Amino acid sequence: MALDTFFHNKIESMKHDILQGQAVLRRLEAQRNEYNSRVRLLREELGLLQQPGSYVGEVVKVMGTKKVLVKVHPEGKYVVDIAESIDIAKLTPGKRVTLLSDSYRLSSLLPSSVDPLVSLMMVEKVPDSTYDMIGGLDEQIKQIKEVIELGLKHPELFESLGIAQPKGVLLYGPPGTGKTLLARAVAHHTDCRFIRVSGSELVQKYIGEGSRMVRELFVMAREHAPSIIFMDEIDSIGSRASRAAAAATRKSSAPCSSSSTSSTVSSPPRALKSSWPPTASIFWIRLSCDPGG
Repeated sequence: MALDTFFHNKIESMKHDILQGQAVLRRLEAQRNEYNSRVRLLREELGLLQQPGSYVGEVVKVMGTKKVLVKVHPEGKYVVDIAESIDIAKLTPGKRVTLLSDSYRLSSLLPSSVDPLVSLMMVEKVPDSTYDMIGGLDEQIKQIKEVIELGLKHPELFESLGIAQPKGVLLYGPPGTGKTLLARAVAHHTDCRFIRVSGSELVQKYIGEGSRMVRELFVMAREHAPSIIFMDEIDSIGSRASRAAAAATRKSSAPCSSSSTSSTVSSPPRALKSSWPPTASIFWIRLSCDPGG
């Protein structure tokens, strides 16, 4: 009897040791698989790092189904082949791409080059303001609905009438008359990306910086269309520079003399309007203290 008990306990102990060993084995196998995956990723990264650098180009025009015309600065323009993994539908004019250094073959797509300061202008959270919060601006609300909401929801109406679709409004009036609240309400009632920018942010010290930020601002707006660009302090753009101030200093030449908030339908500047794709839904709301601005 004692011998049977001894062997029984011994067998149970061995079973317990086997179960523990199997658990340790499974844990070690999981670690091995994880390490193997990390090694494969590191090898792939090492292979990419050892490859010669690629050229960065810009798509000019798609030519057929296998070739595209790209511009490489400062070398010039080239007709290059497209890798099989590239979706040709994504090769729109102005798209940044990479080209292999040995064959100039288009190998991958790059995101648009947008300044971090411009990226921060996009408002992720939709404002909670509504038209019901605004009093005394029924006519202005009606005009904004006709320009922005009607253009977003029913663009075919403008096409059927053969008229150009308005791209924005100019709100002018002294501070405290509801301009900003009205713009926030528009963003709330339209399913659009809301991009808020101050005109003073686009007036930079160095020549060309402001225009570059404006270009990148509209690039970002096109990528997230439909979108609304809300531009405050529009007076600071295009005003005369003070002789005693630095190149970045701008002053508004007209006082805030309007007695009530008004809304004026406006079109974008000619240069910007001509560069927009016909299907892009980009609207902008400009705020000014100067009724002539």
